[in-house]
Amino acid sequence: MNTFKIPAAATLVLALAACTPSNDAVDGATDPAIDPMADVASDDVTVSSAPADEFLIAIAHHCGQAFEGRIVANAPPPEEADPFEGQRLVMHVRGCDDPTRELKVPFHVGDDHSRTWVLTRTDTGLRLKHDHRHEDGSEDAVTMYGGDTAAPGSAQRQEFPVDAESIATFEREGLTASVTNTWAMEIEPDQRFLYELSRPGGRMFQVEFDLTNPVDLPPTPWGHE
Repeated sequence: MNTFKIPAAATLVLALAACTPSNDAVDGATDPAIDPMADVASDDVTVSSAPADEFLIAIAHHCGQAFEGRIVANAPPPEEADPFEGQRLVMHVRGCDDPTRELKVPFHVGDDHSRTWVLTRTDTGLRLKHDHRHEDGSEDAVTMYGGDTAAPGSAQRQEFPVDAESIATFEREGLTASVTNTWAMEIEPDQRFLYELSRPGGRMFQVEFDLTNPVDLPPTPWGHE
């Protein structure tokens, strides 16, 4: 994959333009102490995969904000009780200390604060991991599963096929249906964010979040500060 250099000053201008918080945020929905691009270096910045970087910047635009979501696809319907149906679904963009390298986005399901999406910049693209904790902060038996992007994707959508480590975890825990998972995320800043799980055979689960209307911040996710 080709790499190219752009002047840091130009990068800073573009990043700041993308990361300016919405003026429509409600009180308490933003943290003014968080500046996603505060540590941009003064030297040249090497960009090896523009879609991955632009995707992270688009999410970092909402650092310190939380948004409510709704299920827009859930097929086939689960045979057992679905932990998501009927629950208030809230995402919170936090963990923004180094937003060009990593972002943490807790996904709150009602009073369950166990889930955090971790997005990390790799040498070739992006990595998505699902950090699952118990209320005491300890790790769940099924945690840090996910995968790396296998294609450049776009500034709006990135896909994460399941990785070998996650397959081993699923097989160990008897979750054989999950060994063919692909996760995806979509972002339209100030408009919508989509989380997606799919697998061959027709499984499709999607939650869409309304980025036009920030909500009050949820509690700190379990196991995080």
